[in-house]
Amino acid sequence: MDLQTRKLEFIKEFLKIQSEEVLSRLEKALKKEHLEEQFDFLPFTEEEFNFRIDKSLEDSKNLKLTEAHTLLEQIKKWN
Repeated sequence: MDLQTRKLEFIKEFLKIQSEEVLSRLEKALKKEHLEEQFDFLPFTEEEFNFRIDKSLEDSKNLKLTEAHTLLEQIKKWN
């Protein structure tokens, strides 16, 4: 069965759900899966990690920083 057919079959079954609890569990699973996909990345190598530390220290010395409250305000505008 191809992906499109599987999706349609899933939707048919989903529409039959009468239980609020089952719906909540499916919503949580979908949100969790979406978050995992969004933040799915590989760990840094030791070289990459050290490079990022050095770069961060250099940026700090050169005042190339964004304060937390400024960043939070920018994030609020993303939506």
